[in-house]
Amino acid sequence: MKTVTDLGDLTGRRVLLRADLNVPLQDGRITDDGRIRASLPVIEQLAGGGARVVVCAHLGRPKGEVRPELSLRPVTERLGELLGRAVRFTGDVAGPASTEAVGRLGDGDVAVLENLRFDAGETSKDETARREFAARLAALADVYVDDAFGAVHRKHASVYDVARLLPHAAGALVQQEVAVLRRLTQDPDRPYVVVLGGSKVSDKLAVIDSLLPHVDRLLVGGGMCFTFLAAQGHDVGGSLLEADQVEACRRFLDSGKVVLPVDVVVAPDVSPDVATEVVDVGAIPTARKGLDIGPRTVDLFRDELAGARTVFWNGPMGVFEQAPFAAGTRGVAEAIAALTGALTVVGGGDSAAAIRLLGIGEQRFTHISTGGGASLEYLEGATLPGLAVLED
Repeated sequence: MKTVTDLGDLTGRRVLLRADLNVPLQDGRITDDGRIRASLPVIEQLAGGGARVVVCAHLGRPKGEVRPELSLRPVTERLGELLGRAVRFTGDVAGPASTEAVGRLGDGDVAVLENLRFDAGETSKDETARREFAARLAALADVYVDDAFGAVHRKHASVYDVARLLPHAAGALVQQEVAVLRRLTQDPDRPYVVVLGGSKVSDKLAVIDSLLPHVDRLLVGGGMCFTFLAAQGHDVGGSLLEADQVEACRRFLDSGKVVLPVDVVVAPDVSPDVATEVVDVGAIPTARKGLDIGPRTVDLFRDELAGARTVFWNGPMGVFEQAPFAAGTRGVAEAIAALTGALTVVGGGDSAAAIRLLGIGEQRFTHISTGGGASLEYLEGATLPGLAVLED
């Protein structure tokens, strides 16, 4: 893949930059600006080189409809604050307002288009519709740079089709993500430990299938652990359970590499002031839900991580957003962060958000991935359209 520097002198040239600005919003307020911050280096590189930067991104899933609550206006405002400069917001998606705003850009200026997914052509499965939208995007620029690794697993207009219409390159974030993920899949240093959490086993089936033959240990927490525990014969009470995945979990357990919780934090529901109890995994009350791994499990996972040379972590250990259920995620994060000389990769938006929310320094990890689903699909061995189209 070509890099930005391979594109030559960009002074005065219009660069369409596909960025990942899909940040969480609550009542119109950004609750985690990590992805915006991750996009700053490539924007500063392009603008500093005299390019006229046209940023495009998506937010949420508006499904081709204009939904004001998913506008990129607040994201644009935050981007301007972080850059310390004015950033124009075009107000539409590759329409007349965008054409006019881009035409007024000077060298080093930055503009942000409205949410790409407000136009149904962005995600359309009809290639003609998708290419028509891509052509309108391409008309705004002279070259294209993709720095949105979190979207490269999608065959969307701004990710795939635009790159076929313009000279293109991968931004530093995409380059870095690929380099790190290759280290996880191509002869990783051992011991190699993977930590998986999150809600559902079904979301992680393919990546477990792909990784399990190559890892030394797979530590499982989060809501998905209860389906594994059920496969061991435990009654999981009111905890999240995917009954149709129990047999798959039994197959994974047969590898002898899977390490499961030995205790969990239970409660009748999720709230910041609910009464909690720590119980062994074989004693979860019927009227209680397991909502975090327990302290003995944190110790167990810490012991399994000790001495690891390669660690990939995807998915929180519990409902970390609420204080009563944050200790498991904090304990595992601290155990990974404490490793010295190891490659430690945090993948998935929830895991990265947990690190920031819990105040654990990002610099303590080798790499914080912005990839989410794209990272998992890469590790599954899937072909990612947004990467394939960048490869020359």
